[in-house]
Amino acid sequence: MARYLVTGAAGFIASRVCELLLDEGHEVVGADNLCDSYDVRLKHYRLRRLLERPGFRFSALDISERGAVDALFSTGEPFAGVINLAARAGVRASVENPWVFVSTNMTGTLNLLEACRRQGVKKFILASTSSIYGNDAPLPTPESASSDRPLQPYSASKKGAEAMCHAYHYLYDIDVTIFRYFTVYGPAGRPDMVMFRFTQWIKEHRPVRLNGDGTQTRGFTYVDDIARGTIAGLKPLGYEIINLGGHEVISMNEMIARLERLLGEKAIIERQPAHKADMLANQADITKARQLLGWEPQVTLDEGMKRLVDWYLAERSWASQVITA
Repeated sequence: MARYLVTGAAGFIASRVCELLLDEGHEVVGADNLCDSYDVRLKHYRLRRLLERPGFRFSALDISERGAVDALFSTGEPFAGVINLAARAGVRASVENPWVFVSTNMTGTLNLLEACRRQGVKKFILASTSSIYGNDAPLPTPESASSDRPLQPYSASKKGAEAMCHAYHYLYDIDVTIFRYFTVYGPAGRPDMVMFRFTQWIKEHRPVRLNGDGTQTRGFTYVDDIARGTIAGLKPLGYEIINLGGHEVISMNEMIARLERLLGEKAIIERQPAHKADMLANQADITKARQLLGWEPQVTLDEGMKRLVDWYLAERSWASQVITA
């Protein structure tokens, strides 16, 4: 069994990656700064579950702080690989404070790559984003589509992180797998993402703030499928950029209708102007993930949404109070 570093361990996708690695018998060191980019109750909920698991060790640190990263790499046996899922995420939030996105997503990635170089860690996984493709990408979108014109600082910072990964692969032969995640959902998801927000708002009879006319579409993939695909990327691949997710596409209007049926409630829709930072549509071409990783999503949208709603109802006493604005 191997020893892995997973950054952003209290995050939505990363916590599930940690759980699956632990299920396989690996040792996991999880790092997270537990920042307040969204309601920290969700991060503490996920972290508590991990701390109960044998084989998991937690380190509270910010990857943008080089000294803290260096200190982490100097303790214990060398890591078999680094899965960098720590990030500032969110297209709209990046417009308001682009500096913190550059600090975490670019400088943080550089700090980890440099530590891998010095310590001889030869496998590195980076979480990137489908937002990098912009508004003019073909649908479904292949990895070869242009990513040279980001629409927000968030996607621009991820593009910079991808480029730095390639430089370290070229110079130091670090094996790098970059995953461009599409829209991910599931229990204990991010409260700034539509699936969590709309579930809460509909169930608690709060206005559902819908930007635009609701015809904009997203390709959704359940978090367990994303976590499985991420772990599959630990195999030697050289340098690869791989789409992960976004296979089942629905409009915002259809998603609201499905949540209404699952929750037994009628949404109070409050329509707002479309946001310039939002993409109109996304859908992944996952041919490459199938070919290189043998990866195929297993959880249907109907089943995944039911699991999310069931989780919310079970945790409603506190999940209903999570800040989603």
